[in-house]
Amino acid sequence: MSAETSVAWRPGVEGIAEVFRAHFEAHAYPMHTHEVWTLLTVDRGRIGYELDGERCDSSTRSVTLLPPHVAHDGHSLTSGGFDKRVIYLEAGVLRGIGRAVGRPTLLDGPLRQRVDRLNRALAAPGEEFEAASRLALIVERLQWHLDGNPESARAPRNRSVAHSLRELLDGRVRDGITLEEAGRTLHVDPTHLVREFSREFGLPPHRYLIGRRVEVARRMLLAGGAPAEVSVEAGFHDQSHLNRHFKSMVGTTPGRFVLTGGTAARR
Repeated sequence: MSAETSVAWRPGVEGIAEVFRAHFEAHAYPMHTHEVWTLLTVDRGRIGYELDGERCDSSTRSVTLLPPHVAHDGHSLTSGGFDKRVIYLEAGVLRGIGRAVGRPTLLDGPLRQRVDRLNRALAAPGEEFEAASRLALIVERLQWHLDGNPESARAPRNRSVAHSLRELLDGRVRDGITLEEAGRTLHVDPTHLVREFSREFGLPPHRYLIGRRVEVARRMLLAGGAPAEVSVEAGFHDQSHLNRHFKSMVGTTPGRFVLTGGTAARR
């Protein structure tokens, strides 16, 4: 990367106001505030900042959550600067600004892994449903931290909710459905939908939907469809999106699958 580079975009995922990625070597942020929550991870280096008069820092092992309307700054603590990824969450997504001020940097390995996976999904075209599913579980974990790590009994399984969501997905393979729309349709919190579906079927709803789309693509390819046309008809963002998931699930590209009549995947 050059001395200082950055990129920002607004993904089509409810609850996310902006995604920002940057490599800075010498830049130091002055004291400022945001109207949204700042979910920060560092991929290289270490960032120091002041929040409510306290000196804090963020490393490659941590997740930092800065609350809305609370002033903070930021600067590199290591030579060569830092690489960071930031997801700005809408103010209403979380509650508990006071606790976030007192403990903004979280050393939570599973949470860090979830945020890294969310960042990968946000960077890939056509993965909004996956990003929404991953965000739901991240918000749940962040709220657990903000609530003071309360003990909670494992909720009883609700298999009917999982099966209802599967029916929705089966009926919307091409067009898809947002997690929020599914939650409103079934009168269930989106996070609960993701958890119940994963418990019942052994995979999250976004993986199930991708699998169904790959199945549709296989049938269309074997019927003589061209990969570019199949990608749209099966519900993928574009041919590259189809290629990525098809190869992951089938073990070969759509073009190779057609040339071998489907036999390559059955070897």
